[in-house]
Amino acid sequence: MEWQSESPDLWAFLGSLRRGEILSGTVAAIERFGVFVALDDGPEHPMFPGVGFITIPELSWRHIDAATDVVEVGQRVPGEFLQFDTYNAEARLSLRALLPDPFQAFADHVTAGHALRGTVVRVLPFGAFVDIGDGVVGLVPFKEVHGRPATGTPEVFQVGAEVSVVVTDVERPQRRVFLAVPEEYRALRASRRPAARAEKYVLP
Repeated sequence: MEWQSESPDLWAFLGSLRRGEILSGTVAAIERFGVFVALDDGPEHPMFPGVGFITIPELSWRHIDAATDVVEVGQRVPGEFLQFDTYNAEARLSLRALLPDPFQAFADHVTAGHALRGTVVRVLPFGAFVDIGDGVVGLVPFKEVHGRPATGTPEVFQVGAEVSVVVTDVERPQRRVFLAVPEEYRALRASRRPAARAEKYVLP
């Protein structure tokens, strides 16, 4: 559909928006792929329930199973404008951009060597994902991943089980946390420890 010619008012409205602008509206419909928001300002969409649209990842910093974990139809929501989706003539919005990022708070006070308790949320062939609180999920690799050595074995992890883990690395830009079971962490530390320097003796 040629939105520019078919809906010139909508096209002009979307083109006037600037990234970072805060828009408000009402949740008009919830789909498995995202949430439509009927904006307070601007024209209505001729095809969709709302001009605003929030994808699932932009609803929350935390992992969610469905959009209904965060919002419901009829709820008032603000959103930060991300971009003008010219294909669908929509305003792409972010709800999570207006919320504190728990990962950054985690990275501010947790470093390598920090011992934590967590809950196993997923086990895959390459590693186990452990929820270590505040929506932060770390990976215990079963094999080398992103240059990180294996620090656990599959038989130790079952979904739903509480486990003790040690942080091996926090990658803030990539929003990744690598973990190890305590025994593997101690072995990893030992393997990286430099060999004791031999003392130099002078024979009399």
